[in-house]
Amino acid sequence: MRVIIVGNGLAGTIGAKTLRELDAGVEIEVFAEEKYLYYPRPNLIEFLAGKLAWERLFAFNQEWYQEQKIALHLEKAVSKIFPDSKQVEVGGAKERYDFLLLANGSLAFIPPFKGVEKKGIFTLRTLDDALGIRDEVKNHRRIVVVGGGLLGLETARALKSTDAEVEVVEFFDRLLPRQLDRPGAELLKNQIEKTGIKVHLGLTTEEIVGQDELRGLRFKGGKEIEADLSIVAAGVKPNIRMAKEAGLETNHGLVVNDYLQSSRPEIFAAGDAVEHRTKIYGIIPASFNQARIAARNILGKKERYEGTVLSNTLKVVGIELTSIGVVNPEEGSSEEFSKVKKEEGVYKKIVIQEGKVVGAIWMGVKKGVNEISRIITERINVERWKDSLLEDDFDFRLL
Repeated sequence: MRVIIVGNGLAGTIGAKTLRELDAGVEIEVFAEEKYLYYPRPNLIEFLAGKLAWERLFAFNQEWYQEQKIALHLEKAVSKIFPDSKQVEVGGAKERYDFLLLANGSLAFIPPFKGVEKKGIFTLRTLDDALGIRDEVKNHRRIVVVGGGLLGLETARALKSTDAEVEVVEFFDRLLPRQLDRPGAELLKNQIEKTGIKVHLGLTTEEIVGQDELRGLRFKGGKEIEADLSIVAAGVKPNIRMAKEAGLETNHGLVVNDYLQSSRPEIFAAGDAVEHRTKIYGIIPASFNQARIAARNILGKKERYEGTVLSNTLKVVGIELTSIGVVNPEEGSSEEFSKVKKEEGVYKKIVIQEGKVVGAIWMGVKKGVNEISRIITERINVERWKDSLLEDDFDFRLL
């Protein structure tokens, strides 16, 4: 059996690793557009901040691929899929497959504001992006990050650690609208500004100011911010061009069934491009789960993917933050309990429906994160304890 994997990011690498763990004889060919071995994307932030050495960027070295008998082809991008003949095109040549795993992820999205082609505008999606930004930051110290999501805030933190002057502009009226409610977002904004990063909310970027090089940004309403470097972190879009051209079913993403098969059963998909039950997750846990299940199903295991609980656990500008499940429920549909310690930057919240926790925010503290995550995943009834779950000394062994 010959399996071709398109993409060597998280989904592609975990897919290949899982295939090899389960079958010593399957032929695995991974084709990658980039010239680098797999690196976890969060590592780009620490690399940009100067806190991660080059050799520590990569999850596996070249010898690992050889030992695993995984044929990795760097700078060999798949350009076209031929489903009827079970082939892909690579550099003008055709490669045959028995099964195909599409794991080519997503692309950085740059809104179509005026002047975006000027020098000094960057995205942070690839290692080459990080290298380019790192070089520019040496001589360009006034930086505006467009986007107050997870990537934007982490990028701002990394650049601030180089003693640059950093400002963040966000289109919405609060930070992290998917991961936080209003009280949590306000507390996070206060904590971020204590680090010296200036945050602007409710700003719509209209134009990049300057001749050939960026000199600032102009926003709807006339406000301007001076800058000589800008990082656009306005989200991503699923990379589905090839899937569309091959006639596979697409919507906002590449549509798959519960076995992570596309509309052609021998073509599977995993990662940021996947749309499952109308959802595109775009988070690391989903990519990891999908890759493992897709690999198992390529080998005939018939394992269903039931979706992934939306969960992010990370440090946002050095602040511990975990957001799980439904944190902004429709009014009147749930019970909400919260606890805040403003001076300490601590905010905890749970959302309960029919006696079960369906969402939680844990910010500024790690204690209890694993326990509340388990309660949500296992759908444990907490009706008896809902008033005390947020107490610092609550004994989760009761559940």
